[in-house]
Amino acid sequence: MIRIGIILGSTRPNRNGPQVAQWVLATASQRGDAEFELIDLRDHPLPHLDEPAPPMFGPSIHEHTRAWAERIAPFDGFVIVTPEYNGGAPGVLKNAIDHLCAEWSDKAVGFVSYGAGGGARAVVQLRTVCGTLGMADVGYQVAISLLTDFENYTTFTPRDHHVTGLNKTLDQLVAWSAALAPLRTGTDTTHIDSEGDRYVGATIAEQL
Repeated sequence: MIRIGIILGSTRPNRNGPQVAQWVLATASQRGDAEFELIDLRDHPLPHLDEPAPPMFGPSIHEHTRAWAERIAPFDGFVIVTPEYNGGAPGVLKNAIDHLCAEWSDKAVGFVSYGAGGGARAVVQLRTVCGTLGMADVGYQVAISLLTDFENYTTFTPRDHHVTGLNKTLDQLVAWSAALAPLRTGTDTTHIDSEGDRYVGATIAEQL
């Protein structure tokens, strides 16, 4: 069965993320087309990227990165639950993504964001990052307002239409994760850049 990891992308104290992530997990677990599991970045502390070589040239020399890779590798797709900080995604989430390469490739990803503006700008950034890593980002997303979906900005009370939106996101995510399965049977990470040159990995810049 398709396995989907729900990544909680905030680690700060008094975060609202666990309420949102648990809502995603509870809603998703009512489905019968995939298995869903919560991945909390607090359980996987990572230093600022400290690899002597880009992740595309793995395996890593560091135990913390190898443990993170082993946690992510078995999943077929992901839901990223992210707040928006100052117009972007949390640094801890970007750092966790940057620690790996092959473990993300040819997998689908959907987004549930929250913030004063629904977290939309964080998702714009994450779509670019995930696309560069060879992930397929699904079109539907859930944008949760800190102003209207939280009582006193702390207690999550999602409006009914968010359940419909989440299920549409999950419909696409599960379908795309299954469709991409044949691509995940190999380990070839060869890509073609904008000038038609072939290279191994996600970006030319990461090889420098």
